[in-house]
Amino acid sequence: MAVQVYINFNGNCREALEFYAETFDTEKPQIMLFGDTPPDPGFPLSEETRNLVMHASLTIEGTPVMLSDVPPGMPLVTGNNISLIIGSKDMDKIKLMFKKLKENGTVGMELQETFWSKLYGFVTDKFGIGWQFNYESE
Repeated sequence: MAVQVYINFNGNCREALEFYAETFDTEKPQIMLFGDTPPDPGFPLSEETRNLVMHASLTIEGTPVMLSDVPPGMPLVTGNNISLIIGSKDMDKIKLMFKKLKENGTVGMELQETFWSKLYGFVTDKFGIGWQFNYESE
């Protein structure tokens, strides 16, 4: 059984999906909105909530990543409790993805050679998600 990643956002999931799909050159994600669910009289949805992402999925470098917005009133703490690791044998691709993610983000470690990799770096993107990039040699 594989470990899967699920990332929650505070109302900007659609923006993050579009950004990640472009950054990682993925297929356009399928998006299910809260408003797409059957109505429940016990839990009426505001117009704002109806337009939030209830569930979406992207495949990034062969790994499914699931994403959603949290409904209003549900607490969300963005922090350093999650990072995603991208391993690749293509240094140019690593450099391009890293460059896109660091725009309006924070670099924890610039791409550089380390004792375990010819190219490694860590960046937290503009949505508060940490990404580690690691060159995988032969």
